[in-house]
This record gives sequence, C-alpha cells and structure tokens, in this order.
Amino acid sequence: MELEYPLVTTAWLEANLFEGNLVLLDASMQSVVGKEPILYDEFVCIPRSQKFDIEQVFCDTTSSQLHAMPTPEQFEQGATALGIDRDSLVVIYDNQGIYSAPRAWWMFKLMGHENVYVLDGGLPQWLSEERMTSESYQPTVIDEESVPYVADFQPGLICDANYVLESLGGDSVILDARAAGRFAGEVSEPRSGVRCGHIPGSVNLPFGELLREHRMKRVEDLQAMFEQLVGEQEAERIFSCGSGITACILILASVASGHDKAVLYDGSWADWGSNADLPIEQGA
Repeated sequence: MELEYPLVTTAWLEANLFEGNLVLLDASMQSVVGKEPILYDEFVCIPRSQKFDIEQVFCDTTSSQLHAMPTPEQFEQGATALGIDRDSLVVIYDNQGIYSAPRAWWMFKLMGHENVYVLDGGLPQWLSEERMTSESYQPTVIDEESVPYVADFQPGLICDANYVLESLGGDSVILDARAAGRFAGEVSEPRSGVRCGHIPGSVNLPFGELLREHRMKRVEDLQAMFEQLVGEQEAERIFSCGSGITACILILASVASGHDKAVLYDGSWADWGSNADLPIEQGA
C-alpha cells in the first residue's frame, strides 16, 4: 500500500495499526531547538512503536558535522536491527507534533524507501484524541526468514556547502527554516563559533509557520505560502536550518504542496556559519 500524500492522520494510523507490514517509529529527540518543547511527566508512546534514534544510531557519529545523515551502511545496519525491510510500510512520529519525524522520513527517502509517511500531529495529536497508548516500546523480533535491509541511496536528495555555494545566483531557491531573528542575524546562534546571519539570497520560512497547532497546515495554505515566497516556479528548492533537522519540516510541507524538487543541505547553518570562507548576509 502506497499513499500519494506524505502524511497520514491519527485516524488512519489507528485503523491500520495492526497491519502486518506496518512499522511504527518514534523519532523523538532529546534536544529540541527552535520551539518551546513539549515536556512529559512520564514516558508514553503509541502501541507498536519502536525507537528510531536520530541522535545516536541513525546519524554518522564519525562526522564532524552535527546530526549528520548516516551512511547507507549505517542505515542498513540500524534498519535491519529494527526488523525493517524494503516491503515495510513505515510511519514515523515524534513527541513534539511535527518536529524530528520529517528528518527520519527524508532519511528513508534518501535511502530509496518510498513507502514511508509522517503521522500528522504526532504524539500530541494522538493523546489529545485519547487514543490507546503504551508505557513501553514494542520489543524488536527478528525471525530467521528476515533479510537485511538494502538501501538504494539517492544522492540527489542531499547536498553539502560546495553544492549550495555553486547554486548561489542560479535558478535554485534556498529556504531557511530558522526563526526570523536568527535568519536576520539579530539573535545569537545556539552553537559556539557559529556566525550570525544567513546564506546569501536565501529566503526565510520559519518552520512553525507551516503548522496549525501540532499538525501541518492544509495543502492550499502551504501552496499559497510557497507561492508568496518563491513564486510558482518549479525550480529546485534547497532547504536549510540550524543543523538539518527542521529543514525537513519544510521539505515535508513542500512535497505535501505538490513540489518534487527538494534537496536537503544536511550541514545547514551549523556548517555554513562555522566556515569563515563562506559568504553570509544579515538582515531580513
């Protein structure tokens, strides 16, 4: 089963929760930057969930880059350990609504897995509707017939600083998901040694503006927002943020609105702002 829209509703998930090939992943992060975090008195998750650890497992810990995407080999090892295969229907959520789940979703896309979706509204929406919960993750069971996950890496979905630099002044549009104050260079960066400002020519779209409470705004609203910022052009969109996490919220919104040329600048501002050789702009 493949769906056209990149998000699924809580009602859809509840109705399909016990489908045999469905894999439900909790991609919540310990570190939440750029929004007031939702805190929980005790652990709770959606039944059948498994932990998808972006910060320690599904990242390249050998890289100097913060929250670097895992290599295909690292992803394959982690996915296999969770019992995921190429036929799995993967649904991802997080405990902030829509925050880090889009990062995991884009990671699966990067590895060539198309049958992957984000739960619209995540755990907060699920809890607000008083749906069934669990106090622990589902244990991973790997049977003897399981086959190792094999990635089909899609290098065109991700880029580095050199690619962005070469794109300046071209047809590509660069969108920055950080808050307006950080984009303008009026607020200090949360990471030491990172300059203030933004990539020259980039456009600011704070990720919170794409959300209505915990959920993604309607398709028509998303389309109007992108059209107002970048016009109706079908040019490639390069997405950036602080460290490559919330940029994926913009990618999710862009894909949901019908645009299909998205590239993640994985290092994002933590990478660009740390390199004194790269140009910056300040101001709105």
